[in-house]
Amino acid sequence: MTNPTATLLISCPDQRGLVAKFANFIYSNGGNIIHADQHTDFAAGLFLTRIEWQLDGFNLPREFIAPAFNAIAQPLGAKWEIRFSDTVPRIAIWVSRQDHCLFDLIWRQRAKEFIAEIPLIISNHSNLKVVVEQFNIDFQHIPITKDNKSEQEAQQLELLRQYKIDLVVLAKYMQIVSANFISQFPQIINIHHSFLPAFIGANPYHRAFERGVKIIGATAHYATADLDAGPIIEQDVVRVSHRDEVDDLVRKGKDLERVVLARAVRSHLQNRVLVYGNRTVVFE
Repeated sequence: MTNPTATLLISCPDQRGLVAKFANFIYSNGGNIIHADQHTDFAAGLFLTRIEWQLDGFNLPREFIAPAFNAIAQPLGAKWEIRFSDTVPRIAIWVSRQDHCLFDLIWRQRAKEFIAEIPLIISNHSNLKVVVEQFNIDFQHIPITKDNKSEQEAQQLELLRQYKIDLVVLAKYMQIVSANFISQFPQIINIHHSFLPAFIGANPYHRAFERGVKIIGATAHYATADLDAGPIIEQDVVRVSHRDEVDDLVRKGKDLERVVLARAVRSHLQNRVLVYGNRTVVFE
């Protein structure tokens, strides 16, 4: 789509007339809605919606849309955000030693599978520096220990400010991001393996192999202060059999992590994810 659009993501207490109120705001200002989706969480008593419309012919300048809509949203007790399709987000990818998710995201960005800039890679190891620099992306090596974590995270935050980063993607970054960091920069997506049963810690594929699991999986979620417990964006699984060796599990797991992380990043960048509490609605 070449014409710019605006997207509203809204959650508010469920009540009559919400669809009409939101649609009328756009219609009365000359807008043409091209996508609209909604969900009601009856247990939470919440109405959640995503509305996208064309900006061509819309009577309100961009800077006036938010205050004008807030006059409608505030009496309804709504939480909302507005985003514009021609605003190109800037991503920082964080990695450790594994490179499969990193390369996959770079390839997809260059193939224009999602629209974003990747100006910065941060790693607690230096082994990927030479490879990353071939893509003309700045690489910052910031080693983390229990003694320097606080000062190194302050350096990471400063880099995010300098590079005007909108989203951090933890592409197999094998360090825990502190609650203090997340409180200052909450837009973080993480990827991790997920098994039935779950195997946390080192060498999960080896321990899964020893238990004879039949399914392995991957989960992409927003990072929170609770480790690997943030709102889930995307998940998938693949079956394994008694014929699979550890190397097969690792290969299948990496394939799954690539795809699941890419789907989550794409949904976020397309403004399709609405977080409420510790849950998400991911609009198609």
